[in-house]
Amino acid sequence: MNFTDQLVQWYLANKRDLPWRNTTDAYTIWLSEIILQQTRVEQGMPYFYRFLERYPTVTDFAAAQEDEVLKLWQGLGYYSRGRNMLKTAQLVQQQYDGVFPQSYEALIKLKGIGEYTAAAIASFSANEAKAVVDGNVYRVLARYYGIYEPINSTTGKKLFQQIADDLINKKTPGLHNQAMMEFGAMLCKPKNPACNICPVQIDCVAFKAGATSALPVKLKTVKVKERFFNYFLITDGNTILMNKRGDKDIWANMYDLPMVETPALLPAHELMAQPAVMAVFGQIPNITEDTPVQKHILTHQRLFVRMIKTDTLPIKLHENWLYIPLENLPDLALPKIIFILIKNIFNL
Repeated sequence: MNFTDQLVQWYLANKRDLPWRNTTDAYTIWLSEIILQQTRVEQGMPYFYRFLERYPTVTDFAAAQEDEVLKLWQGLGYYSRGRNMLKTAQLVQQQYDGVFPQSYEALIKLKGIGEYTAAAIASFSANEAKAVVDGNVYRVLARYYGIYEPINSTTGKKLFQQIADDLINKKTPGLHNQAMMEFGAMLCKPKNPACNICPVQIDCVAFKAGATSALPVKLKTVKVKERFFNYFLITDGNTILMNKRGDKDIWANMYDLPMVETPALLPAHELMAQPAVMAVFGQIPNITEDTPVQKHILTHQRLFVRMIKTDTLPIKLHENWLYIPLENLPDLALPKIIFILIKNIFNL
């Protein structure tokens, strides 16, 4: 029995019963694939059910408001995924009369769908012979074949895709892809892989060489940027001053609080005397509460966030600032860190 047949046999005996595996509906599969990008199954499952219940068809999704989608997405991170999903649903409604496409060539043209996602939807919904290469597949192939070419290099991406294309079972590509991905997720894990029960360990180059922890190789090319966000909580007990973010930075089009970003973490008295703060309040604002600084990790950024409560009212409002009734706060799409800070103060 060859390598891929062994993985399929293992998969059929050990696979998890996941809802999107019990359908060939391209829309449902698309929902699961986008939600599970950069997200563990355990974390993504409630979101999948939530979205499918709210938007049972792509037509329902296409009619949604962006704020509504972002609110449902709250806590998942990578919020551009939610915004792209809405654009994709609207495009499918317009160009395909609400019938989600199944072919790789049609899927790859949609917003937020790359080669991996297009191959996954096409193979799972229509059994199209397109090999899926995600992080799990990279890891399995790198270890089994002993490949040290970085998976995020141009050469590496081409090499691994070619190997995956050569291996795919053209009669049952969907089953083949599911087996490869599940094997990487459940057995050939990033840390502490279950090599002792692996059905293909006898031919695994990394296992025989004791190199499972060294593979796959990934180039470290991204420098993490540190940012310091100083939020101001301004409320009269009935309303709260909020900021509607623009579309050029993180958390695009979501709501947070009025904020001054500084190049470093400043003591409260120094922060209050900053020109940007004085321009808003016209004086040094009176601090009634200063929350401890919290660290919030994004993919390429490390945020240091504090919230300062003040009873000094601003004399100048930014064009994106608006007073919102406290009772409406639960309906707003807030970044997770802001939601937590506000929730703790108002017991939402």
